[in-house]
Amino acid sequence: MLNKVILMGRLTRDPELKYTTNNIPVCSFSLAVDRRFARAGEQGKTDFINIVAWRNTAEFVSKYFSKGRMMNVCGSLQTRTWDDANGVRRYATEVVADEINFCGDKAPSSGASQNFPDPDDSQLERDGFTPVDTDDDLPF
Repeated sequence: MLNKVILMGRLTRDPELKYTTNNIPVCSFSLAVDRRFARAGEQGKTDFINIVAWRNTAEFVSKYFSKGRMMNVCGSLQTRTWDDANGVRRYATEVVADEINFCGDKAPSSGASQNFPDPDDSQLERDGFTPVDTDDDLPF
């Protein structure tokens, strides 16, 4: 059997670090992950996925990540149930993080996109690339 989740998205809020009664660090946060496809004429949709990290991973997230920061999460999907104070059965589905990595840029500032300078042809040739003017010479 296999239970593997790999996500890349932005934190929707600052991570929340807590400690269990046995002093084990646990960090919970939510990740906004864009769906890969959108119907023609419709805006793309985003899923907000709850994630929990334990021990060293929890401390790492709380120390180095904040709202808007992009991250990569590898883990497993977990469901749990409990009865609330009123006796109502509650359910939660979340990703339990095994690995978390930096990726992308920091949170975008004022909605502006990041601009990277275009390399000139001489730089591309030094790097072993040959500039192509059109798609006509491509074999596909």
